[in-house]
Amino acid sequence: MSPGLRGAGLALAALVAGCSAPAEEPPRRLVEEHFAANNAAARRGPAEQQDFLDRTQHPDFASRACSLGARTVEFDPAMSTLRPDPHFAPGGSPPRGEVWAVGVEVTVRDAGGITGRQIGSQHVVVLGDRLVGFAPCPSG
Repeated sequence: MSPGLRGAGLALAALVAGCSAPAEEPPRRLVEEHFAANNAAARRGPAEQQDFLDRTQHPDFASRACSLGARTVEFDPAMSTLRPDPHFAPGGSPPRGEVWAVGVEVTVRDAGGITGRQIGSQHVVVLGDRLVGFAPCPSG
Protein backbone atom coordinates (compact mmCIF):
# COMPACT_ATOMS: atom_id res chain seq x y z
CA MET A 1 0.00 0.00 0.00
CA SER A 2 1.36 3.42 -0.90
CA PRO A 3 2.12 5.89 1.93
CA GLY A 4 -0.66 8.21 0.71
CA LEU A 5 -3.27 5.45 0.80
CA ARG A 6 -2.01 4.25 4.19
CA GLY A 7 -2.42 7.78 5.61
CA ALA A 8 -5.89 8.10 4.11
CA GLY A 9 -6.82 4.74 5.60
CA LEU A 10 -5.62 5.81 9.05
CA ALA A 11 -7.57 9.07 8.81
CA LEU A 12 -10.70 7.17 7.80
CA ALA A 13 -10.22 4.72 10.67
CA ALA A 14 -9.91 7.63 13.11
CA LEU A 15 -13.11 9.20 11.80
CA VAL A 16 -15.01 5.92 12.02
CA ALA A 17 -13.76 5.46 15.58
CA GLY A 18 -15.09 8.91 16.50
CA CYS A 19 -11.67 10.50 16.91
CA SER A 20 -10.74 13.85 15.50
CA ALA A 21 -7.32 15.32 15.06
CA PRO A 22 -6.58 18.93 15.98
CA ALA A 23 -6.54 21.36 13.08
CA GLU A 24 -2.81 21.96 13.54
CA GLU A 25 0.18 20.63 15.37
CA PRO A 26 0.11 21.41 19.09
CA PRO A 27 1.07 25.05 19.72
CA ARG A 28 4.06 24.06 21.87
CA ARG A 29 6.06 27.24 21.31
CA LEU A 30 3.10 29.51 22.16
CA VAL A 31 2.30 27.48 25.29
CA GLU A 32 5.91 27.46 26.48
CA GLU A 33 6.22 31.22 25.90
CA HIS A 34 2.90 31.89 27.66
CA PHE A 35 3.88 30.03 30.83
CA ALA A 36 7.42 31.46 30.79
CA ALA A 37 5.96 34.99 30.58
CA ASN A 38 3.50 34.21 33.39
CA ASN A 39 6.28 32.93 35.63
CA ALA A 40 8.51 35.91 34.84
CA ALA A 41 5.64 38.24 35.79
CA ALA A 42 5.05 36.26 39.00
CA ARG A 43 8.73 36.67 39.96
CA ARG A 44 8.31 40.45 39.56
CA GLY A 45 5.40 40.40 42.03
CA PRO A 46 1.63 40.26 42.32
CA ALA A 47 0.91 43.52 40.47
CA GLU A 48 2.99 42.47 37.45
CA GLN A 49 1.39 39.05 37.36
CA GLN A 50 -2.11 40.49 37.67
CA ASP A 51 -1.35 42.75 34.70
CA PHE A 52 -0.14 39.74 32.68
CA LEU A 53 -3.23 37.70 33.58
CA ASP A 54 -5.56 40.58 32.72
CA ARG A 55 -3.86 41.03 29.31
CA THR A 56 -3.96 37.32 28.48
CA GLN A 57 -7.43 36.46 29.83
CA HIS A 58 -9.68 34.98 27.11
CA PRO A 59 -11.79 37.95 25.95
CA ASP A 60 -15.02 35.94 26.18
CA PHE A 61 -14.32 35.49 29.91
CA ALA A 62 -12.80 38.87 30.78
CA SER A 63 -15.50 39.58 33.35
CA ARG A 64 -14.63 36.33 35.16
CA ALA A 65 -11.00 37.23 35.91
CA CYS A 66 -9.99 36.88 39.55
CA SER A 67 -7.75 39.01 41.71
CA LEU A 68 -4.76 37.22 43.19
CA GLY A 69 -4.31 39.80 45.94
CA ALA A 70 -0.81 39.38 47.40
CA ARG A 71 -0.43 35.93 45.84
CA THR A 72 1.50 34.83 42.77
CA VAL A 73 0.95 31.62 40.84
CA GLU A 74 3.65 29.86 38.84
CA PHE A 75 2.98 27.02 36.40
CA ASP A 76 5.42 24.33 35.33
CA PRO A 77 3.78 22.69 32.30
CA ALA A 78 4.44 19.07 31.34
CA MET A 79 4.51 19.69 27.59
CA SER A 80 4.19 15.98 26.79
CA THR A 81 0.61 16.21 28.11
CA LEU A 82 -0.47 19.04 25.76
CA ARG A 83 -3.68 17.91 24.09
CA PRO A 84 -6.73 19.38 22.37
CA ASP A 85 -9.84 19.78 24.55
CA PRO A 86 -12.69 20.78 22.22
CA HIS A 87 -15.32 19.98 24.89
CA PHE A 88 -14.02 22.48 27.48
CA ALA A 89 -16.87 24.85 28.37
CA PRO A 90 -16.37 26.80 31.62
CA GLY A 91 -19.75 27.68 33.05
CA GLY A 92 -21.35 25.89 30.09
CA SER A 93 -19.96 28.35 27.54
CA PRO A 94 -17.31 27.06 25.13
CA PRO A 95 -14.65 29.67 24.38
CA ARG A 96 -13.89 30.84 20.85
CA GLY A 97 -10.66 29.45 19.44
CA GLU A 98 -8.73 26.21 19.53
CA VAL A 99 -8.73 24.91 23.12
CA TRP A 100 -5.78 22.98 24.53
CA ALA A 101 -5.16 21.48 27.98
CA VAL A 102 -1.80 20.77 29.56
CA GLY A 103 -0.80 19.16 32.85
CA VAL A 104 0.91 21.59 35.19
CA GLU A 105 2.52 21.77 38.59
CA VAL A 106 1.17 24.89 40.27
CA THR A 107 3.12 26.77 42.94
CA VAL A 108 1.27 29.45 44.92
CA ARG A 109 3.20 32.06 46.86
CA ASP A 110 1.82 34.60 49.31
CA ALA A 111 4.13 37.49 50.26
CA GLY A 112 6.98 35.51 48.65
CA GLY A 113 6.56 32.32 50.71
CA ILE A 114 5.24 29.09 49.18
CA THR A 115 1.78 28.37 50.53
CA GLY A 116 0.80 25.52 48.23
CA ARG A 117 1.72 23.18 45.41
CA GLN A 118 -0.66 21.18 43.31
CA ILE A 119 -0.76 19.12 40.14
CA GLY A 120 -3.60 19.84 37.73
CA SER A 121 -4.54 20.91 34.23
CA GLN A 122 -4.55 24.37 32.74
CA HIS A 123 -6.50 25.36 29.64
CA VAL A 124 -5.19 27.74 27.00
CA VAL A 125 -6.72 28.84 23.71
CA VAL A 126 -5.20 29.73 20.38
CA LEU A 127 -7.24 32.74 19.33
CA GLY A 128 -6.10 34.20 16.04
CA ASP A 129 -2.34 34.51 16.26
CA ARG A 130 -2.04 34.61 20.05
CA LEU A 131 -2.50 32.39 23.07
CA VAL A 132 -4.96 33.38 25.79
CA GLY A 133 -5.96 31.66 28.97
CA PHE A 134 -8.04 31.75 32.10
CA ALA A 135 -6.76 33.50 35.22
CA PRO A 136 -6.51 31.20 38.24
CA CYS A 137 -8.86 31.89 41.13
CA PRO A 138 -7.10 30.71 44.30
CA SER A 139 -9.28 30.17 47.34
CA GLY A 140 -8.51 30.73 50.96
